[in-house]
Amino acid sequence: MLSCTSLVRDGMIGLAATTALAASPAQASDLGSALAIFADLDQRGIMAMLLSSSVACFSVLAAILLMRTRMRAATNERRLKTDLHALQAETDRYRALLFAEPQVLISWPAGDDRPDISGDVALLLPQDSPSLAPQRVLAFGTWLPPEPALQMDHAVDALREAGESFQLHLTASNGRAVEAMGRAIGGQAIVRIRELGGLRRDLAEMSLRYRDLVAETEMLRGIAASAPWPLWARKANGQLAYANAAYASATDAATPADAVAGNLELLDSDDRAAMARTLNDNVAFDARLPVVVGGERRIYDIHARNVPGGSAGLAIDATEAANLRAALQRMADAHRRTLDQLSSGVAVFDAERRLAFYNDSYRRLWDLDRNFLDTNPDDSGILDKLRAARKIPEQPDFRAWKTRLHEAYRAVEPAKDVWYLPDGRAVSIVTTPNPEGGVTYLFDDVTESLDLARRFDGLIRVQRETLDNLAEAVAVFGSNGRAQLFNPAFAKMWRLSPEALNEQPHIEAVVDWCKPLYSDDAAWHTIRDAITAIENRGPQPLKMERSDGSVLDCMTLPLPDGATMLTFQDITDTENVERALRERNEALEAADQMKVDFVHHVSYELRSPLTTIIGFAHFLSDPSTGPLTMKQDEYLGYITASTNALLAIINNILDLATIDAGAMTLNLGPVDIRKAIDAAAEGIQDRLARDHIALRVDADPNIGQFVGDERRVVQVLYNLLANAVGFAPQESAVTLSARRNDHSVVFAVSDHGPGIPADVKDKVFDWFESHSNGSRHRGAGLGLSLVRSFVELHGGKVRVDSAVGKGTTVTCEFPADQAIHRSAAE
Repeated sequence: MLSCTSLVRDGMIGLAATTALAASPAQASDLGSALAIFADLDQRGIMAMLLSSSVACFSVLAAILLMRTRMRAATNERRLKTDLHALQAETDRYRALLFAEPQVLISWPAGDDRPDISGDVALLLPQDSPSLAPQRVLAFGTWLPPEPALQMDHAVDALREAGESFQLHLTASNGRAVEAMGRAIGGQAIVRIRELGGLRRDLAEMSLRYRDLVAETEMLRGIAASAPWPLWARKANGQLAYANAAYASATDAATPADAVAGNLELLDSDDRAAMARTLNDNVAFDARLPVVVGGERRIYDIHARNVPGGSAGLAIDATEAANLRAALQRMADAHRRTLDQLSSGVAVFDAERRLAFYNDSYRRLWDLDRNFLDTNPDDSGILDKLRAARKIPEQPDFRAWKTRLHEAYRAVEPAKDVWYLPDGRAVSIVTTPNPEGGVTYLFDDVTESLDLARRFDGLIRVQRETLDNLAEAVAVFGSNGRAQLFNPAFAKMWRLSPEALNEQPHIEAVVDWCKPLYSDDAAWHTIRDAITAIENRGPQPLKMERSDGSVLDCMTLPLPDGATMLTFQDITDTENVERALRERNEALEAADQMKVDFVHHVSYELRSPLTTIIGFAHFLSDPSTGPLTMKQDEYLGYITASTNALLAIINNILDLATIDAGAMTLNLGPVDIRKAIDAAAEGIQDRLARDHIALRVDADPNIGQFVGDERRVVQVLYNLLANAVGFAPQESAVTLSARRNDHSVVFAVSDHGPGIPADVKDKVFDWFESHSNGSRHRGAGLGLSLVRSFVELHGGKVRVDSAVGKGTTVTCEFPADQAIHRSAAE
């Protein structure tokens, strides 16, 4: 029980303490006294008092809390009223400050299309106009001209849609200068319109001019920086102050700043000094100077001017213009030189009718003094001078004639005329108006041309008569295929009517008329193609054997003017003679072939018994067969010599026959030239000794070798020497020379015999042609034939040089390399 009482007491004391903490200080003091009384009460009283006190404390505590809440609400209300009054006062101050000058404010809250308009709308109206409703301010066209109103509309739309600020200086319809400024502030789009007056207007105008000046300056800087021409500016001391990219590139600088920092120069020292002197005299400097850019010499037009604080310059690349000017000048000079070389007289008069150019042909044509022409006389003065010298046509009214001539200065098209001069000459004159004014006269002496024309007309008449009297048929067809010209022989040969041919019939009709005499369609087709073809036009020969037994030789000849001439010649008699000659020639060729066959046959048939005779002769001359008497031995020698000579002839005939049949082959190999000469010389030693003839060999001991058939080369040299010894007189000499060059080996054999007559020279290489010409030479006439055959078989050439009474030289040229000869032949 005591514990419970203590517990309740302690609880009451705690409740009282809690209440005291929540109460005011005075209330806390009273609660402390009550707690002291509670401490002296007994247990039961405490219980009763505890219940009543609990209820009382709850009520007191609730009352205290309610009172405190009301006190706080009253305090907050007073504070809010104070803040509201202060805010209203500050708003009034700002509004008074904002509208201290006439202006209009327009604001659009975020997401709201209804604007809030405040301010003095009257400043936007003319003085004598009625009042304007505030909402009408948004109709900018009511107080602004059309163009500024459109500009204002676009600026306001950009402000509301994208938050783009703007500031515009406009002139209202009432003449007032206003400033419109738009900003996005606190989620609102606000536009302020105020009048610009006094200092503010001046500042605004100055600001606008400054802004325009800055924009213009930046634009000029951009133009200068991007200009393709070098631009620069210098200070008064000559130091480089500005350079653009083109200047930096021209001076091999990496950037314009590097060009300025390095004070790089575009011109050389002499040109810079000349420019400085000119600028120091306050004179503009303009010159065309050479400048080296990128290692290439170019031509620039340099323009420099004095500017405040220094000078500025510009260099324009004039290389192409200079080259074009030089080329134009060269072309003009070339034209002048060309005109000077013309045979036509050329005189050019300018728009003032004064002589601007003349060539030497003009001066010589009219025999005018050069000094007079160099004074640039006028056209009338030259005509008067020529008239006084009686060098132009005589005119009954010279003034009217000159006036008609000078109409060329006002003409558009060239005019032509012919002047017949008093000295008998005829001069063609062409007056051509010049595009820049003036006239160009072209004079040609056509005296010879007119004479040639007269001669040509006469020649045409002569040719016409000649054609008409030709036995050969001639017809000319134009490029359109129609007959333009024919002679009577053509009409007679083809039995055509001259009246029909005069109608210029087409080749198709002429062919149809001629077919009864000659019906070969292929030949007529060839003739039609030759007449009507455009390309590949050339002569076409044809032979026609007509049905009447006559034979015609036809030829189509293209003419320069596109026409085609047909000629027909009756060759019936010629054809008959040719046919007879051809038959005779075939008979002769058959007889010649028969002769060759006979020679071949006889040669083979003679060779066998001859070989037997030679064999028995050698057998009899052998001492082992027994002794012979002197007469027998002599006769045996004759037999041996004769049979050997006959065998040589037969062998030569067989060789020629083999070559002629194309069956001869060469046994090619290295041929020692000296050895071949010695072998050939050894074969004629007995004849040299018998006729007391000396053999002179002219060859280098080290002449070397060449590729050939050694046996045939020796045979060639032997025949040449044998032929020369046969024609050489006794007690004379025969010369054998050998020379070598890069491509051939040349042998030459010379004698001092009687020579070869001109009528025999072409026959010396024919078979069985032997002419002694008063010499001791006797033979079958096969030696030189064999020589030419063997040399040509090697791919070489043979030449005979002879003079009657002075001797003969036979030259043989062998190719040094047979491989080259074979490949060339193939």
